Amino acid sequence: MSKRKPKPANQDAPRKKSGITTLVMRVFEQNPGVELTHKQVSTLLDARDARSRQVVFESLSTLVNKRALQRINHHTYKLANETNLLEGFISITQRGAGFVSVEGHPKDIYIGPSNIGQALNGDKVKVRVFKQGNNRDEGAVAEVLERERIQFVGTIQVRNNDALMVPDNAKSGVEIKIPHDKLNGAQHGEKALVKITVWPKSAERPYGEVLVRLGKSGNNETEMLSILYNQGISPVFPEAVMAEAEQIGIALDPQDMKLRRDFRSVLTFTIDPFDAKDFDDALSYRDLENGHFEIGIHIADVSHYVRPGSAMDQEAFLRSNSVYLVDRVVPMLPEQLSNLACSLRPNEDKFAFSAVFELDEEGKIYNEWFGKTVIHSDRRYTYEEAQEVLEGKADANDQVLRKIDALAKKYRNKRLKHGALSIESEEMRFKLNSEGMPDGVVIKTSKDAHKLIEEFMLLANRKVAEFLSPKKKGQENFPMIYRVHDYPDPSKMELFAVFIEKFGHKINLNDPQHIATNLNALFEEIRHENEFSLVQSMAIRSMAKASYDTQNIGHYGLAFKHYTHFTSPIRRYADLVVHRILQEELSTKNHKYGAELGAICQRISKNERKAAEAERESTKFFQALYANEFVGEIFEGTISGIAEHGLFVRMDENYCEGLVPMMAIPSDRFYFDQEKFQIIGAKTKRTYQFGDRVRVRIDQVSTRKRQIDLELIAD
Repeated sequence: MSKRKPKPANQDAPRKKSGITTLVMRVFEQNPGVELTHKQVSTLLDARDARSRQVVFESLSTLVNKRALQRINHHTYKLANETNLLEGFISITQRGAGFVSVEGHPKDIYIGPSNIGQALNGDKVKVRVFKQGNNRDEGAVAEVLERERIQFVGTIQVRNNDALMVPDNAKSGVEIKIPHDKLNGAQHGEKALVKITVWPKSAERPYGEVLVRLGKSGNNETEMLSILYNQGISPVFPEAVMAEAEQIGIALDPQDMKLRRDFRSVLTFTIDPFDAKDFDDALSYRDLENGHFEIGIHIADVSHYVRPGSAMDQEAFLRSNSVYLVDRVVPMLPEQLSNLACSLRPNEDKFAFSAVFELDEEGKIYNEWFGKTVIHSDRRYTYEEAQEVLEGKADANDQVLRKIDALAKKYRNKRLKHGALSIESEEMRFKLNSEGMPDGVVIKTSKDAHKLIEEFMLLANRKVAEFLSPKKKGQENFPMIYRVHDYPDPSKMELFAVFIEKFGHKINLNDPQHIATNLNALFEEIRHENEFSLVQSMAIRSMAKASYDTQNIGHYGLAFKHYTHFTSPIRRYADLVVHRILQEELSTKNHKYGAELGAICQRISKNERKAAEAERESTKFFQALYANEFVGEIFEGTISGIAEHGLFVRMDENYCEGLVPMMAIPSDRFYFDQEKFQIIGAKTKRTYQFGDRVRVRIDQVSTRKRQIDLELIAD
């Protein structure tokens, strides 16, 4: 077998032992199964002098000790047995290091930047562990098994012989070489979507071609498009999807209306954000003769218009959800459906899929009904308008609104008593001027009007999940999508405990059954303290992430044994599938979804994370854009994160978070102590940790990197 020669190292390279060790390992990984002598490895690395050959020999010994290489005899080596390799998915940080999560492996495997090889963020890889430790194992990527994606966004740099696409950061891609004839008109300094066409094993960078030109770097429109394309989210629908959507009219089929339960004479209303256009849900109310009352939770009947296998259905599955950036919405369905045909707009007859409950004043449910309906929304409330009514403003429906609000509060209290987490949602919103630039920041919190709608959506989701779940223990059931949320990770909760101790708070997190109750007590205790939002944010980060699954493990955060998503089919594909499953159960009981439902759950969970990442990137871009106006100014803030490369600070006045690089901490040479999770001065022993109050100056801002660099002001 011919031996492949890696890119030659210069004669001085072997003097850096860590660097030559990486090169030595690369030689063997490029020649799997080949036995090589010390002399052959030295020749392949152009290590010609005695000192360089000695460093090669020491590196070979190091790799043998790490079990990355196997010594055949005194001078011959080969890769260690393939049984030492593990498979998993790699996550790459902003600084270029990686962490591989392996199913069944208790800890993520750390991959240093020099051991990443050709792996990119999200790829499925084979990894070789060469160092085991108490806190983490360390390894190297041996092979890329599956690419997460091959299309990336970055800035084009045109050079003499070729061009280079430079990603915004190490996490969002890799530098790609582009021949001039593959630029497709892209100019120097432009952002572009680039596809990797080939990546030779011996090459440091892949080769690619420009697919879409996005515009000049730094422009708001360009940056938002970059964020979307970088997550694989297209801002435009294919022609076939648009053609299909345009065939759908707003008028309802009279024959279909006869097959539905008619709620058009029942008081019905919606409560949504002031700028909403896609109205997923509506509530109806009427008193019953027996002294009880009936509340209907009516959801847009998207499944009536979007049929399985259609172009719109396939596109909705590919997207999986709508994406909400700071200055725009990228819908899951074309606007003809999301804003017109399906949207439960006021004063229009609409098809709905409904969950209807007969209740008493205490919220006890006497009867439930699920089915297709036709409704007519009498009034559209914004959250602000509904809140004013709940706080005493006179309105035609004020008694009804206050009655169902009282009921919502009872449902919420009952959930909390059963161990649900009490999270006060807090959303950072930007005030945008006529040019789309941020000129202010607002933190929006949930009030009673939000919680009213939330509780009835939770009720519908829970009751649908219960209806579509096995009725008896051990009973087989048809495939179903559940919204699941696992118990908290103990190690993350330990870190959270360390965090809140800095504010003088203690909490018992040893019993998973009572973590939520203890957290709720903490939140209530500090509700009016400055650190409330930061502590709550850290608690959310410490929790497991909710996802979709065919296996029901319950929803820890809501304290529900059965839970699904039914109430937002305009913007979530999971809800659309649940509508179809529910209708099959109500009608033919002939369920068409089978084993493929597991793959659907995996995809929509994955795309949900991509949408969340795009939304975060959008917020970070506008944060940087806003903070750019205050470069040089000093702000007070709280340390919200600690890392090897510095500390993160959230500023009080503008709510923006920035990084203080380790080198920008004055008065000493500081280092990160992983055991204590502190940043410590080498001489002064001064410490910085979670929750510390500090003063910072905005040093510089990069909108391209979505990054705010801060300078710590000494006491």
